[in-house]
Amino acid sequence: MNVSLDAPPLIDVRFARDIALAQVDRIETVRDLPLAAALGHVCARDVVATNAMPFFTNSAVDGFALRLADLTGATPVLPVAGTVAAGAAEPLVLPAAAALRIFTGAPLPGGADCVVALEEVTETDGRIHLHTLPPHGANIREAGSDQPLGALLLPRGTRIAPQHVGLLAANGIGKVTVTRSPRVVVLSTGDELADSTQRGAGQIFDANRPMLLALAQMAGCEAVDGGTMPDRVDPLSRRLAEIAEDADLVLTSGGVSMGGRDPIRPAFAAAGGESAGWRVAVKPGKPIMFGRIGRTAFTGLPGNPMAAFVGFHLFVAPQIAHLSGRSPAPFAPCKARAGFSWRHRPGRQEVFPVRCLGTDGTGLPLVERLGNGVSATLYPLAQADGLATIAALSDGVAQGDVIDWHPFGQGG
Repeated sequence: MNVSLDAPPLIDVRFARDIALAQVDRIETVRDLPLAAALGHVCARDVVATNAMPFFTNSAVDGFALRLADLTGATPVLPVAGTVAAGAAEPLVLPAAAALRIFTGAPLPGGADCVVALEEVTETDGRIHLHTLPPHGANIREAGSDQPLGALLLPRGTRIAPQHVGLLAANGIGKVTVTRSPRVVVLSTGDELADSTQRGAGQIFDANRPMLLALAQMAGCEAVDGGTMPDRVDPLSRRLAEIAEDADLVLTSGGVSMGGRDPIRPAFAAAGGESAGWRVAVKPGKPIMFGRIGRTAFTGLPGNPMAAFVGFHLFVAPQIAHLSGRSPAPFAPCKARAGFSWRHRPGRQEVFPVRCLGTDGTGLPLVERLGNGVSATLYPLAQADGLATIAALSDGVAQGDVIDWHPFGQGG
């Protein structure tokens, strides 16, 4: 086993993203889930409407159904001949020269050509007095006007959200074919790491593993806790080989740099891993590694928490999306106005937490930079509304510049 200690040239972030995506294959396994259990899963097949909607012509308001031809005089008056309730099984026919009280969603009675809202009439002694003449078709929802027969309700590759659940339920669809959720195993390395209950002298609590597990879960994964391993090559290599047998992606943090106590690269090689790239031109997070152990993708993130968080958004979130059958979203797709000035040393693309202060005069979000670029702390990140980024060749940001940013919740 030989692992070169020479540092390769830094990989451009966009090229590194391509390398990361090349390590993962779309999951082909699908299953049917009840609609109530489908939230967060990825739709595996197009779902089309088997009916037009609304199913029948109905009233859009509470009011009175009537026939325009029955309205005469400057202040038309009509007797109320009955009531049409929502859910009425038997269709009613509008009597001549009369109105029918109707409720929202109730089927429009035969012969009616408009509905007058309650607030547009005065009702006395079983008769309504219209304040104004309604137009033809007022407050009527025609059958099929919202959604045609055969409409694409949910395209393949869509991650199912609450609004999709509502739409499918409205169409009477009770189950959905979804892609199996990616299985992502998250492992931390480091002799200095303590668990959440006891910390020895010189130790720190492991923030990365819980954070990365949470990020993976939010991304739609089966997130599996792979535990913590010491900085020793042999046990770590055995552990990597073990967890790679039953994972789509192995995600580690820590131990991937060039130090003498960084075991990931030699352990990865000893586990049969094939490296596809290492060291990315990004700050924070330069020592990021991509590869495969057999058919399982591997991504090694840095140990510093901010760097691990940034690396997940740049590279791991797109990997998870691709595994799930979704199109990976771009990083930092939005524009914002810088409410700060900052000098940047050209060479690496920099990513940093920002907080939204409101909007500028054009409607762009106005953001301020948080923290001082230290990658070992999560404190500024916990106060942030997103991540902003500037290009590797940029020499900084002037107040008022337009910059790229990634609001939290934008996906991967």
